[in-house]
Amino acid sequence: METTSDPWAQFSNHEEVVISQDPRTGLRVVIAIHSTKLGPALGGTRMALYSEHANPQSAAYTDALRLSRAMTLKNALAGLNHGGGKAVLIADPANKSREELLNYGLLVESLGGKYVTAGDVGMQVADMDVVGETSQYVTGRSPENGGVGDSGILTALGVWQGMQAAVEFMTGSNDLSQSTVGVIGAGKVGGRLISYLMESGGAKVIAMDPLASIRADISTQYPDVEFVDSFEEMLAARPSIISPNAMGGFVTADLIPGLTAAGVSLVCGGANNQLAENRVGDLLAAAGIVYAPDFMVNCGGVIQVAEELVGADVDRARQQVMKVYQTTLEVLESAKIASITPVAAAEAKAWERINA
Repeated sequence: METTSDPWAQFSNHEEVVISQDPRTGLRVVIAIHSTKLGPALGGTRMALYSEHANPQSAAYTDALRLSRAMTLKNALAGLNHGGGKAVLIADPANKSREELLNYGLLVESLGGKYVTAGDVGMQVADMDVVGETSQYVTGRSPENGGVGDSGILTALGVWQGMQAAVEFMTGSNDLSQSTVGVIGAGKVGGRLISYLMESGGAKVIAMDPLASIRADISTQYPDVEFVDSFEEMLAARPSIISPNAMGGFVTADLIPGLTAAGVSLVCGGANNQLAENRVGDLLAAAGIVYAPDFMVNCGGVIQVAEELVGADVDRARQQVMKVYQTTLEVLESAKIASITPVAAAEAKAWERINA
């Protein structure tokens, strides 16, 4: 993902951006509120060091702006009465302190409900429980603390629904039993997606994940899953579907020739901001590769945490997530009819609801 020192580069009619540094712990935070037109901005909190970037602060700021806008679209497409927001904590998720989380909760509380947070990359359910001790505007908590638990459960379900619908759009059938699926990231979302692919889809799965513990757990449960150490190895297995489920920006312009050569026909995953640049969506379409927009198919998590605010009925949330299938069919069909990309079609559908 490209980053820039220009603080307005990713600004897209955001309503408010809060930049904070906690005087006691030194924790740096960016909270971006993109829209509250449909209701309070809802979106997760991610924690990362951004150490792979030359300017971690700029990268975090860019992430917050991009992700909050995506949340506006995601929440609208999911039928939620929420706008979009996102928080980024520049810190080591393996070394977070209770004081950092409590003070972050105070910052969220100070916004008076304009932003409702949840867990995201680097933040666990137990962490959201701690944040919830100092703010009432926290979701993604444990059932013992009034929450509905790990939002990765329904996120994976939504990606699975979107993937099946996209395959049906392309082939006339949602049968994946003859498909090879490359799953990038086998954690909370990718791991559960693998379960759907193996148990319900009968697909062949090639997977990547840097954590040995995750690879071991998946291999124990599903010995037929083949783990590889690089994306080049994954492409060598000629997957027809690629599913990014880790950090964003994975699909770059430079990657597309390799996807085409390997016979990839669909990109559909749970990661946010999978396309490194907006133009990558156009390049995928030009290459004949269908892209199921991430904000369309990975909405299960936000549907799950939004349910905490209106009754914590997980079954009701699950039924809402199942609608991703029909939404995906409608968006891909409208893109085909209008000769536009799936991203453009999905955004148009979201903005139609926002501006109604």
